[in-house]
Amino acid sequence: FRFKDSLAEDLRRADLVISHAGAGSCLETLEEGKPLIVVTNEKLMNNHQLELAKQLHRDGHVFCCNCSTLVETLQSMDLSTLKPYPPGQPEKFALFLDKVVGFQ
Repeated sequence: FRFKDSLAEDLRRADLVISHAGAGSCLETLEEGKPLIVVTNEKLMNNHQLELAKQLHRDGHVFCCNCSTLVETLQSMDLSTLKPYPPGQPEKFALFLDKVVGFQ
């Protein structure tokens, strides 16, 4: 599909997700607890997606490849090596922000 209002149901049903390295796509997939292969676009300038993909890969949460290495990644990946992504803790950020702006 070219556009869909929400991928939540698709993510819940997925056994494996292959995605670009957009922050929303990566985090939504990881928060759903699904294994993720991130395919980077090396032609983008100032490629923040590549930085995110590499960091998530270094931390052991995703497999990272480009279009030319996707088949090899699919053939060699071991999903059991992926580490679960820790859930967010927005309450900690709220407490920090309250402290910074003087509400505490």
